[in-house]
Amino acid sequence: MNLIDIAQELGTEEQCFAFLESQRWPAGVRCAVCGCERISRITRKTPSKNKRAQLYQCLESTCKQQFSVTSGTIFHDSRIPLTKWFLAASLVMDAKKGMSAKQLQRHLGLKSYQTAWHMVHRIREAMTATENRPKLDGIVEIDEMLVGGYAEGLGSAGYSHRIKEAVVGMKQRGGELRFFHAEDVKSGTLAKFVEENVSRSVEAVMTDEMGAYPKAMIKARIHGSKHKRINHSKGVYVDGNVTTNGVESAFSLFKRGIIGNFHRVSAKHIHRYLSEFEYRFNRRNAQDKFSQVIIRTAQTSPLTYRDLISEPETPF
Repeated sequence: MNLIDIAQELGTEEQCFAFLESQRWPAGVRCAVCGCERISRITRKTPSKNKRAQLYQCLESTCKQQFSVTSGTIFHDSRIPLTKWFLAASLVMDAKKGMSAKQLQRHLGLKSYQTAWHMVHRIREAMTATENRPKLDGIVEIDEMLVGGYAEGLGSAGYSHRIKEAVVGMKQRGGELRFFHAEDVKSGTLAKFVEENVSRSVEAVMTDEMGAYPKAMIKARIHGSKHKRINHSKGVYVDGNVTTNGVESAFSLFKRGIIGNFHRVSAKHIHRYLSEFEYRFNRRNAQDKFSQVIIRTAQTSPLTYRDLISEPETPF
């Protein structure tokens, strides 16, 4: 669904509630607390401060909880209409290089930047992979990059101090992309990501010439004959079948998003930005991108504003 389809087909709260219900419970409504399928519907006939006109009552004797279609989702207790939430999800999903909170605030006519910022982080949280994913196989490209800038006054003599965050990327040719916020790019750290995400039966693992990779492959028990390296320092980027251009193209989108859209992000939240770009890249050719992201929002617990601001931020 594109923005025009959403505006036409999901232009009212009732239509949005019905759509969310169909995506969240395709086999019929189940209790959001205990999962029981025996429920009754409660419809408010008079106006109320609670905008949820449709409620459900669990009929399980040990539960008896009332809930709505938004209970336990990222929309839980939100005062933003679902119509705007759905538009926001579509805008973020279709923004190849990301959608800043300021852009979202303008597009949706939100009163405050903080509301838009919280909103877009909840959508990113829904894009975060939590399920057990199969290991990458076939030909896997691995690369690393440092993202960041300068922080004022952190140098020994009061000069700007360079601070960078490490990001590791893996891409199976013809398959998934995965991004990770890493502590560093030393061999032990790289080996951990390789061991957890790359199958030992992989056909080939392709990296650049960085010295940590051979040690990482040994530690991850990837046979040395499967490790192919491309020497970027000599200006070589493709050598027959050996290249890391696939994962580097995904990195370039992330860099363009940081430079052109977000300008400044924090180390505390970078994992959500990485999840957003990974999720969008892996579904760039999907025909039902909007439905997929709405299903994820319905399966993700609400992320409170307090959780987002509970720790000091480190801009880079």
